[in-house]
Amino acid sequence: MSETDTSGAARAAEFERWANVFTAHKAFSHPSELHGVLCGRLAAGARINEPEWLTMVCEHMGLPESGADDSEDLAPFMNRAYEQTLEFLKSADMSFHPLLPDDDYAIEQRLEALVSWVRGFLEGMALAAGESLGQAPDEIRELIEDLVAISQLSDDEDADDESEQQLLEITEYVRLGALAVFTEFNAPEKPASESPTLH
Repeated sequence: MSETDTSGAARAAEFERWANVFTAHKAFSHPSELHGVLCGRLAAGARINEPEWLTMVCEHMGLPESGADDSEDLAPFMNRAYEQTLEFLKSADMSFHPLLPDDDYAIEQRLEALVSWVRGFLEGMALAAGESLGQAPDEIRELIEDLVAISQLSDDEDADDESEQQLLEITEYVRLGALAVFTEFNAPEKPASESPTLH
């Protein structure tokens, strides 16, 4: 398998893991949406401590606030997901991808997941950046307008090869857009060698 195939397979497996956790906890929301909220907050420069993140998870999944304590797998899974998502957003190789189902799913389900992710991303960004979004550079504001338009897409189109291609293009635009927002609101970290060392 080529590198692209293996990274695609890894992303598909990651979506399935999230979906299985959501199903096991009878969550009423979409895993892509929660991932979008997390990415929106991180991209807008916020960092979330563990209790706040787990509270957010429970709210989104429709679980009681003690949901993370009541389940032995939810907190470890979601804390790992948080760390991984932040690492991917920071990664210089631009390996970040929104959490979406792969091509085995019907195009309607993939579009629904993308729309859910974008809605979540916009919500997370608004929560974290608030007023400062108004002062963002023009290209970021235009990008946000585009994302708002994408968040209103519906899946009532007839699927064909052209819509398949369009979905791929929109997904890639969203992916690069999320990275552009992250770059705008997050100062690059200094390499470890430059940080002062304690002797």
